[in-house]
Amino acid sequence: MRAMKAKTNATRDRKRLRQIAHHLDPIVTIGDAGITDAIVAETERALTDHELIKVRMHSTDRDERALAADALATACKADIVQSIGKILVLYRRNPEAKPKLSNLARFGGHS
Repeated sequence: MRAMKAKTNATRDRKRLRQIAHHLDPIVTIGDAGITDAIVAETERALTDHELIKVRMHSTDRDERALAADALATACKADIVQSIGKILVLYRRNPEAKPKLSNLARFGGHS
């Protein structure tokens, strides 16, 4: 019973994160070069500031996008909230997030 409740809370949290992310614009773009050190550094900075971000991937190959999403999430120690088409939503909690920058604090979530 306890595992079921935890799963329900995780599902509810993921749904809330998707709702917040819906209104965001992508702030990181992965081009033809794929996941580079610069992309990882910019994603790290964005996650530290905003906690919840959208990433745009320009690859036309679905499998390539999935591999890139997993690689970026792993490199940044972030969770993939959602991946639809060429848009990826990443989340990494920052207990010291600044309320004026955090998308969770600004759009009604709790961090």
